[in-house]
Amino acid sequence: MSNKENQPMEEAQKKKEPEKPKQAKDGKKIAVVKVRGNINITRDARKTMEMLKLIRPNQCAVIDDTQDNLGMVMKIKDYVTWGEISDDVRKELQKRRQSSGKKVISYSLNPPRKGYGRKGVKMPFSKKGALGDRKEKINDLIKRML
Repeated sequence: MSNKENQPMEEAQKKKEPEKPKQAKDGKKIAVVKVRGNINITRDARKTMEMLKLIRPNQCAVIDDTQDNLGMVMKIKDYVTWGEISDDVRKELQKRRQSSGKKVISYSLNPPRKGYGRKGVKMPFSKKGALGDRKEKINDLIKRML
C-alpha cells in the first residue's frame, strides 16, 4: 500500500480520539442566576437551563469558567445574569446547597433586596437592568439574595 492509501485511515483514527476537556482558567468559577421565568423561552434555551439546573427564577448555578460553559451561558444570556464569584460568597452559598452534580451545583435563593436593577429584568446590566455579565458585581447581588 502507498502512503496515499494510509492517510484516510490515519485521519479516521485521529477523529475517533476523544477531545480533552478544556480546563478552567486558574480554577475560577462563574455564578449564573436565573432572572426571568419560563414563559416564551426557546427550546434550546430551556434545555440549556435544565443542564445548568436553573429551573425557577432566583436559582443560582456555580460552574467552571471554561469555553464550553461560557457558550452555554451565551445561549441563555437573555434570561440570566452571571459573573465571577469570590471564594467567601461561594462558602456562604455552600450553606444553602440544594442539589449537587458532577459539574453543576444549584442553589435556591430569595429575590434580591432592593430589586435587580432600576430598569427591571428585561434590560441588560450595562443599561441599568438585570441581564448579562456583571463581572465581580455578581457577588453583591448574591449577598442581597441570601
